Amino acid sequence: MGTWMGVTIEGRLAAVTNYRDPNEDVHAKGSRGDLVADFLKGTSTPEQYIKHAERSRNDYPGYNLLVGDPDDLYYYSNVGNVVMKLKPGIYGISNHLINTDWPKVKRGKEGLEKIIQGEDEAILTEEILGLLQMADPSVDELLPHTGVPLEWERLLSPIFVKSEKFDYGTRASSVVLMNREEVFFTERVHQNGEVMEQRFNIKLLTRQAENRKN
Repeated sequence: MGTWMGVTIEGRLAAVTNYRDPNEDVHAKGSRGDLVADFLKGTSTPEQYIKHAERSRNDYPGYNLLVGDPDDLYYYSNVGNVVMKLKPGIYGISNHLINTDWPKVKRGKEGLEKIIQGEDEAILTEEILGLLQMADPSVDELLPHTGVPLEWERLLSPIFVKSEKFDYGTRASSVVLMNREEVFFTERVHQNGEVMEQRFNIKLLTRQAENRKN
């Protein structure tokens, strides 16, 4: 159920999640992580790249893809096969289509809506990281039916997944905050019972270049 995400000093942002389908044939298909890397290393606009992804939709296993820059953000899933330019708002993506009403998606959107009340970067980051640590499983009545056993539906239902029995769980929690001048990137990595944190404050080159012209 992996997620790949990255951001560049030019303000290019990309992220992809798997689409959960245990019956999907992934033989001879490409890595979904390449979709993130190719956009970050390229020069195409988010709209151009998302249309390229649409044309090559059968080359990869099921995914949800976000690509953007300080001006635009686009979403595409090769399962739903609909290109969306995202307007300002709150969205949720797990391992199904955007805004699917899974308990963890609903919980995350509601929590984020309460958090984003104009706080500064440090407070926002800490509160969002706290939201990403929510490990309470959903009640069975609200669990989705994605083709995995009920035990795994329960295991995968929280925002933060952890299972000692299967030695499986969330490996990293990341927060990316971006404006037109800089990006704040924070990541907490969970490994062997320890938590390591990295923080980056990236000044956007595109904005610096515009300032020099003016």
